[in-house]
Amino acid sequence: MRLNSRAGKTQACLLNLEAMNFLAGTWLGEWLAGLGRITLLAREAIASALTFKFSRRDVLYQIYFIGIKSQSVVLVTGAFTGMVLAAQTYFQFHKVKMDTATLAVVSVSMCSELGPVLTALMVAGRVGAAIAAEIGTMRVTEQIDALRTLATHPVDYLVVPRLIASNIALPLLTIESMCVGIAASYFVGVYLLGIEPTYAWWNMLKYSHDSDVLIGLVKSVFYGGIIALIGCYKGLSCGVGAQGVGRATTEAVVYSSITILICNFFLTMVLEQLCVILGI
Repeated sequence: MRLNSRAGKTQACLLNLEAMNFLAGTWLGEWLAGLGRITLLAREAIASALTFKFSRRDVLYQIYFIGIKSQSVVLVTGAFTGMVLAAQTYFQFHKVKMDTATLAVVSVSMCSELGPVLTALMVAGRVGAAIAAEIGTMRVTEQIDALRTLATHPVDYLVVPRLIASNIALPLLTIESMCVGIAASYFVGVYLLGIEPTYAWWNMLKYSHDSDVLIGLVKSVFYGGIIALIGCYKGLSCGVGAQGVGRATTEAVVYSSITILICNFFLTMVLEQLCVILGI
């Protein structure tokens, strides 16, 4: 009896392990398949962009939609990020009598890290969701199939203009976020916290380098491509019905935000080493 019970438990454990391996394999397989599909979509979109198989009018409209209409969100985010960063940096530096170094920390942080990352996250929440919802609705209502019947490739008509516009608009929005964040931190530091303005400005210019701005702009180009590609991919592959569109919209925002945060680490490490090697 004991041997039978042990054999039964062993068999049950083996079945559970097989079930777990099956589920893990299924999840991993789906993830790899999705990664392969979005890579193929990126390759096809880049090839189409290089051969100019897109409408300039659509690109201009997407620049307006992604860039100009996102300015209010980006400017508010950049301003209050610079303000709170200046306040927190001052509170810590004041303990060791380094008040005039506050603006230098804010400048380097806004140019190389917080400016591009927070701008990309805000744009991903606004634009990524809109792209996925718009293209997903077109897929559900069979408008994408109608484009194919009219001999219009969906990648040329839907994906490429958004990809190009996002890569153009996001660096410009990042520059605005940097400038507004530094200006807001200067106002808080000088007029509210009483930092001596001359030395604070001199330290900011001394410790802020061109490489910090260059790193932030290069990052913003990558983030723009991530937002556009993930939003378009989720829209093109969304499920049927309103539930499918809603799920695609949510996944576009979540996946874009996570991908931006993960890529930020690797881009920081690579770009910093490149700047050292090139002497920038």
